[in-house]
Amino acid sequence: MLVTPKTLQECLTFMQSFFDIFAEKQELWRAKRLGYHQNLEHEYSYIVEPESRVLEVGCGAGHLLAYLKPSVGVGIDISPAMIEKARNLNYGPEYRFFVCSVEEFELPNETFDYIILSDLLCYSYDISLIFFRLKQFCHCRTRIVINSYSCLWRGAFHCAEKLGLKAPLPTLNWVTTHDIINLLELNEYEVISSKRRIIFPFHVPLIDSFCNRFLAAFSVFNWLCFTNITVARLKMAPYKIPVKVSVICPCRNESGNIDQIVERTPELGAGTELIFVEGNSSDDTYQRCMDTIKKYPERDIKVFKQTGKGKKDAVALGFLRASGEVLMILDADMTVPPEDLPGFYSKLSSGSVEFVNGSRLLYNMEGEAMRFLNLCANKFFGCAFSYLLEQPVKDTLCGTKVLLKRDYERILRGQKFFGDFDPFGDFDLLFGAAKLFLKIRDFPIRYRSRTFGVTQISRFRHGIMLFNMCFRIFFKIKIR
Repeated sequence: MLVTPKTLQECLTFMQSFFDIFAEKQELWRAKRLGYHQNLEHEYSYIVEPESRVLEVGCGAGHLLAYLKPSVGVGIDISPAMIEKARNLNYGPEYRFFVCSVEEFELPNETFDYIILSDLLCYSYDISLIFFRLKQFCHCRTRIVINSYSCLWRGAFHCAEKLGLKAPLPTLNWVTTHDIINLLELNEYEVISSKRRIIFPFHVPLIDSFCNRFLAAFSVFNWLCFTNITVARLKMAPYKIPVKVSVICPCRNESGNIDQIVERTPELGAGTELIFVEGNSSDDTYQRCMDTIKKYPERDIKVFKQTGKGKKDAVALGFLRASGEVLMILDADMTVPPEDLPGFYSKLSSGSVEFVNGSRLLYNMEGEAMRFLNLCANKFFGCAFSYLLEQPVKDTLCGTKVLLKRDYERILRGQKFFGDFDPFGDFDLLFGAAKLFLKIRDFPIRYRSRTFGVTQISRFRHGIMLFNMCFRIFFKIKIR
């Protein structure tokens, strides 16, 4: 049912009265729509990291907040009856519930990792004011998560209320995804992800899974979804002070490039730590790396011998031993020039992006830097992984990637979700960053031809691995 209060206070008074009465039947209506709530909980559990600090605005009886198992859970609602129900359920000492509107809520010196607005905006008098007020609870990695109904279902919802299939709730407005994005941007947020989910809101074994997890993954069907889920973050200011940078350089049979890497890698931020991880070369790469420590005493150089195999293992060792706040990968073949690293650092330190991915596919390449079949494969997999990750990634196999160490540690903690099937290491980072809803953006570089050694990429063998990765990630992210 539509309502049209004239002022914010009139709206809050009306909503409080309505939901105090509705609280008596809330569990009955929840049971009728259990399939919808279970699907919504499934979606939020993918987005919200376990053991996070979570604030839910309009928490009702706190079911969703409790399902997410936060380390700190705070719920606010304007209805005293709803908050009383939440408190009586005794979720645990890590949960706190407050009777208050978000327009008036104060919690000094507390910030949250996630702020949830679930089915709230349709009851909100001033959505822009809500977004403005939420900024005080955000830190630099806070994610605002919003789910709202699709306007295409407006007529169906009205019929469902008449038939008793849906609770007759007081709707103030129907907002589109475009409206939400616009209001977020007006309040200095930016959207990381916006997607449609849940086609079939009822719990019917096999049918609801097929509709909500399989059909909803495809554009031809997902316009039928009645839930829009938007994930946003505050627009960030540049770093106030420079931070230390660790450049990790995996190297195997690259002895001819080692000195050039040291000479050409610039000092960045508060200082650059150069870490060579040598991968059991058949030439004298390890000795050349060790020689640089004495040859360039003015540089902060560390050398480690890899105990495992492959680039992924080498990068993981380098990241583990790194002392810088910013982590960079620089392949020892120098097809990405070290002189390009300041551009990566500037984008990360500006706060405009949280994961900087090198892209070789914008500018013309030097000579035979990339063979034609490799170029076609890179373009194909760029499109495939952009669809799978739901963020634009044009070049997945460029070796140079830059992120904060604290974000890498979060990615590492969540690796079990995807499993261990990436031999390169690039995709563990990309998948993990996408799972955390970090803002990923490409930084274009000019790809150079090798001047020493030979490529260690097998086009067909590694191509098959990438197809297998696409298939597995489709089921991990799109159909989950």
